[in-house]
Amino acid sequence: MGTIKTTNIEPIADNGTVTLGSSGDTFTVPSGVTVNMSNATQTGVGGANTPAFSAKTSSSQAVGTGSFTKLNFGTEFYDTNSAYDTSNSRFTVPSGLSGKYHFDISVGSRDASTFDIIQLALYKNNSVIFKNLQTHTYNGGLSQYRTSTISVNVDLSASDYLEVFLYHDASGNLDINNFSSAFDNFFQGYKLIG
Repeated sequence: MGTIKTTNIEPIADNGTVTLGSSGDTFTVPSGVTVNMSNATQTGVGGANTPAFSAKTSSSQAVGTGSFTKLNFGTEFYDTNSAYDTSNSRFTVPSGLSGKYHFDISVGSRDASTFDIIQLALYKNNSVIFKNLQTHTYNGGLSQYRTSTISVNVDLSASDYLEVFLYHDASGNLDINNFSSAFDNFFQGYKLIG
């Protein structure tokens, strides 16, 4: 077959449709060719950052000392693929959606007594994969708040599940407060396009 050289292709009717090829055909764009679609309306290309979810605490939680305790994020802001379960505060990778994911976690806490260490942790399939270690000195008589955060990319496979845990070494409970502001305590994530 030959080569068609032209500067413009338009449909016969105004605002009509031009179809290139049929099912099973392949169109190849050679190396070095620029496809400029900056001014076009694009549909069905580029991928999507889904599944995506965002959840926050729905009530305050007292975390005991000396062991990792699972945190509860019981209220969803959104959940594109119904992959986050509010009943157990767990995100599970849906079937067919393995890949790299990004997660952000933020937890505000108030100490009940003197403590030195607080660790916010992301667990995959009930095993820790990332921890954020902080030290904190408590000044007696003051209600002090501390924000711990995690921002991390993780390789995940279908049916992998993720949860958030917290450890501290205070002599009493550490209070995870359900603040009135929407995003003080949150667990959220999305699939990276790649």
